[in-house]
Amino acid sequence: MSINYYSIFIHKYTSMHDVLDIIRNVQDLYSLSPTLGILKDFERVVDELDVYVFKNWDEGELLSGPKDHRHFVECSFMWPMDKMPDPQGGKRLTDKGCKVTYAKDTLFKPRPIKGPEDYRPGTTKGRIDGHPIWVVNIRMPKELIGNFKHGQDIETTVDYQAAQDAANAS
Repeated sequence: MSINYYSIFIHKYTSMHDVLDIIRNVQDLYSLSPTLGILKDFERVVDELDVYVFKNWDEGELLSGPKDHRHFVECSFMWPMDKMPDPQGGKRLTDKGCKVTYAKDTLFKPRPIKGPEDYRPGTTKGRIDGHPIWVVNIRMPKELIGNFKHGQDIETTVDYQAAQDAANAS
């Protein structure tokens, strides 16, 4: 039985994250061999759809995932509150069949120690401060990932032989 020693705090219907959640997720990426490949395929689709052209999309950090489900892959990314990603990038993903949700959340991280007031009482560790973030959850169909993996896009697949036959018939 596995016990997780980190917690996700629940507050007003949102889950707050801390740095340990992110570290645990990155460790899982490297310990489970197919997970990193899934994340690379996920990123390839986002890149091929030119989502990074939109403001702040290239500054996001992986918060959780990829979570591999039967018909889709789900990842959550975070941005500082003042650098919300442009919703037009999310619309581009939605047009291809992805489900994109935006949420405000809080990331807890230790304060840099500059003086005695920065320590937690009775410890030598820094105080934990909450920082507001944007969380974008992307749920991408595996069919879309497979199409981009094989160099095909659903809407741009063309029967070249039929097009050539039609051109020769004219």
